[in-house]
Amino acid sequence: QQLTPLLKNGRLYGRGACDTKGSIASMFDALVDLIASPDRPKQTEIQLACLVDEEHGQMGSRAFAARSKTFDLGIVGEPTSNRVVSSHKGVMWFELRTQGKAAHGSRPGLGHNAVADMAKAVLYLEEDYRKELTLRPHPVLGPGSINVGTIAGGKQPNIVPDACSLWADRRLLPGESYATIARHLLKELKARGVRVQIHYRRDAECPALETDLQLPWVKSLMRQQRQRKALGVDYFCDAAVIASAGTPCVVMGPGSIDQAHTVDEWISLASLEAGRQSLRQFMSQLP
Repeated sequence: QQLTPLLKNGRLYGRGACDTKGSIASMFDALVDLIASPDRPKQTEIQLACLVDEEHGQMGSRAFAARSKTFDLGIVGEPTSNRVVSSHKGVMWFELRTQGKAAHGSRPGLGHNAVADMAKAVLYLEEDYRKELTLRPHPVLGPGSINVGTIAGGKQPNIVPDACSLWADRRLLPGESYATIARHLLKELKARGVRVQIHYRRDAECPALETDLQLPWVKSLMRQQRQRKALGVDYFCDAAVIASAGTPCVVMGPGSIDQAHTVDEWISLASLEAGRQSLRQFMSQLP
């Protein structure tokens, strides 16, 4: 039922209506209208790229960035209530592993408890590391964050666990890299007597986005939206991948992130129309 669209009280309900089919619809409709109009740009190339896999491996945006030429501006559709977002956080998923020695639970001194080691790591991540992050806030995005998402270790209560692992979500600020974060974590945990291995994907980072507000087309779009201040969001999206390949990007689209991923996801028709009109107006001013 969630894949069947439902119109009710000025809202369109359905999976992805807000995140992010609404952005695709407003972009597509604005382009179709522009193409049929006599005031269409004569010197500017405009491309609409509909990309897949943003929430997993970003296969769509990575392929687009690798194969496409660069552009003067990319507008990446996300539910921002049609406000121009110039920065967003990056994301790093990493795994920590501790190694112990199995022994009978009645004689724990003969073994080494990997879960106990991991407990020390969790304590550091949730307390000291979280405090460290608050000391280095970004002027728009605020501090980075850490969330311990899953943990697994041991086989049964009467065996000293010989292995434990956890997965954590680290939200990055502009300028931070996976390698730097990994080195810092290993150093701090070693200083606390915890020997861990850290594993993360090295070939496809998800960096933070920070776009220069003084770029001419960014200034023009912000002026049109009557927006003076830079806006940032906590989540990651395709914009940073495309920007890393040389195309400066902003994020803008109809709908609110509050409705994304919800059971009764929806987007208002008024927001869709406002998004369409904003894009249409901006594109019609291009040379």
